[in-house]
Amino acid sequence: MLTELSSIRDWLRYTVSQFESSDIFFGHGTSNAYDEAVWLIFGFLHLPHDTIENFLDASLTGKEKKDLLFLIEKRIKDKIPTAYLLNEAWLRDYKFYVDERVIVPRSLIAESLSENLYPWIDDPEKIFSALDLCSGSGCLGIMMAHSFQNAIIDLVDLSEKALQVAEININHYGLNDRTELIQSDLFDALQDKKYDLIISNPPYVNQASVDSFPMEFLKEPSMALGSGEEGLDHTIRIINEAKRYLNDDGILIVEIGHNKEVLLNKFPTLKFQWLDVSLGNDFVFMLQKSQLPD
Repeated sequence: MLTELSSIRDWLRYTVSQFESSDIFFGHGTSNAYDEAVWLIFGFLHLPHDTIENFLDASLTGKEKKDLLFLIEKRIKDKIPTAYLLNEAWLRDYKFYVDERVIVPRSLIAESLSENLYPWIDDPEKIFSALDLCSGSGCLGIMMAHSFQNAIIDLVDLSEKALQVAEININHYGLNDRTELIQSDLFDALQDKKYDLIISNPPYVNQASVDSFPMEFLKEPSMALGSGEEGLDHTIRIINEAKRYLNDDGILIVEIGHNKEVLLNKFPTLKFQWLDVSLGNDFVFMLQKSQLPD
């Protein structure tokens, strides 16, 4: 078979066919077999994804064919997410190192960060301190550092292994002098720190969804996904504790998945404001310090 597949075009066709005839799950950056195949092949070959036509007729070497076939088979048989096979994930225009120590980045908050959180933040230059709570790979904290050039960013996670991955990404983007990695169970280790901005993409999957996870999600750290029976254990703690860690005009932004209705029932008096992201305005909320419970 390896002799029959010569060009990238051949391998792209073959990979799409193999993915379509398999039972793999798409949900770590792509939604279909073609996009997943492009990501796997072009990522493996270290070629830009946005100039596919320039390379389709290029031939693969014998070793490249063997190595690529191995990755395709691992993706199908072992259900390993492509991000882990390639050790790369993308949020907007940012590329991050990932492996099994962290979940694959896929936060909707990244969309708003790419626009400096406008209109919720009028002047990005007035953000001097920010917190990425439940930072995982560090992706949102790194994006915050680019959006708010005057800010010192704390990246907090309970997992020491996740912070090791975040450090790789911080080093890659040259942000060591503007970031601090802190191992903590949410706010517990932050003492008297205060921030102009806190963002969090915490675990928010409810137990019923965890119980029905596809194999691909089971490759990710379980502690970074599930959050109690209703998926809100972490979010409830964040809302109840965040006020102490915000400066007077500070704001809190949290992603909650599909839990809006449950959240509103838990906090019927809070005046949540919802960010408009690509999936709608039901997934990411914002609260000012003055709106948070004491």
